[in-house]
Amino acid sequence: MEATAAEVDAAVRAAHDARDALADRRVRAALLRRAADLLDGAGERIVEAADAETALGPGRLTGELGRTTYQLRAFADVVEEGAFLDVRIDHADPALIPPRPDLRRYKIPLGVVAVYAASNFPLAFSVPGGDTASALAAGCPVVVKAHPDHPATSELSAALLRRAAAETGLPAGVIGLVHGFEAGIELVRHPLVAAAGFTGSVRGGRALYDAAAARPHPIPFHGELGSLNPVVVTEAAADERAEEIGTGLAGSMTLGTGQFCVKPGLVLAPQGPAGDRLERSLTEAVSNTEAGVLLDHRMRDAFLDGVRERAALPDVQAPVTPGAGGEHTVSAGFLTVPAARLAEDGGTHDLLLEECFGPVTVLARYTDDAEIGAVLARLPGNLTATLQLGAAECVGEDAGADASGGGTGITAATGGTGADAAAGGTGGDASEGGTGRGARLLAALTPLAGRLLVNGWPTGVAVAPAQHHGGPYPAATSTATSVGGTAVERWLRPVVHQGTPPALLPPELREHNPLNLPRRVDGRPER
Repeated sequence: MEATAAEVDAAVRAAHDARDALADRRVRAALLRRAADLLDGAGERIVEAADAETALGPGRLTGELGRTTYQLRAFADVVEEGAFLDVRIDHADPALIPPRPDLRRYKIPLGVVAVYAASNFPLAFSVPGGDTASALAAGCPVVVKAHPDHPATSELSAALLRRAAAETGLPAGVIGLVHGFEAGIELVRHPLVAAAGFTGSVRGGRALYDAAAARPHPIPFHGELGSLNPVVVTEAAADERAEEIGTGLAGSMTLGTGQFCVKPGLVLAPQGPAGDRLERSLTEAVSNTEAGVLLDHRMRDAFLDGVRERAALPDVQAPVTPGAGGEHTVSAGFLTVPAARLAEDGGTHDLLLEECFGPVTVLARYTDDAEIGAVLARLPGNLTATLQLGAAECVGEDAGADASGGGTGITAATGGTGADAAAGGTGGDASEGGTGRGARLLAALTPLAGRLLVNGWPTGVAVAPAQHHGGPYPAATSTATSVGGTAVERWLRPVVHQGTPPALLPPELREHNPLNLPRRVDGRPER
């Protein structure tokens, strides 16, 4: 099914020719809603096809389909509301020094968007997924490069999206689909492609990112690449609920056979009796987890090689050994290591600070807050970072049960500034900004991730207006989110009209607001 260069070119040109057809926001909203309806109507066929290709299971895939269609409808709501256009009008004011001309600003679609489908989400991050939905919401036609692990599911989804386009009066070219490795390279290099969205590995994403930047006219490349998703468990939290934390961690790290981009891959837990209880709880829960299937044998081989190499490092132990569960399956497990080993610059344990795709995590046992800070300072960017705190720590108090006797060793991960300063001050209580141990730890984690969790687990990314799914590199290649309503902003650029005669203004910028858009006029919100 490898697409030729000519086929990629044809798909991109068809998408480029369809740009004007997407200009009407009402049509775009209708397209997104009709696509959701058709996907729901074909749910049984879609789940069957996706399960045959991925072995993710009907339950998981049915839930993913529901998320996908909810997401399409949510973007239809975003389109209809129109706030994403960010309309701003500043009337001329000759009395100002210097005088201000009439300025009217809004956002317009970039053009054709290339979408690179993910392996682990054949729907929600693939052909009908968030990148496609948000690009169409912005008014951008899409050409998707299908993932080789689910080509039939991709074709079925694309056919339904094209049917939705036809039923809403749009050309089929608004949704293109190509297959093959070389097609992916041709796509990002095509001169009519204006932006790209990617979900996948650091290696593959970085290669495409570099290709996008090396073009004669570079384009935005919004990639989600890789994430370790660190967790810090305080001694107070472990003392209060070690068993609950161990069980919750096991469920999170093994969910979907560990194939979630937000799987917690590194957990800092205290030495001592409370940490021992947590480790025993984790051991029991992971031991009772059934073996599962990874998406393909390439990923299975990488997982087996990865855990084998990590387990062989000095001072690394495997209370539950991750590995092969059968000819096609893998068994979950976890590794332990003294946190001091991870704090060593250029040490032999740097591999433990890299994501290992599959059902495994690393439990690093720390002796004091200085070790926590030293490990955090060595971490790359992440999608998420999680804190497990004790009850008193959640209300800003320094609940005395921390291993360092006060937590003074915690520093922010941006190098040099103490977490007290990053938290907003050096004194006071939670009502004044929070300067207890919980606040210091939260400040230390903030530079590392795009989503911070307290007393929860990162697996599960809610589709909501306030969501952010991204983070510092290599979690993402930009500061944008790929989930939630603001994901549409990736595919827009601002344009300002200065002194344009009223008859020549686009409807979005006209004085009487014929489209009834939310906007700011002379600094004041109105509609």
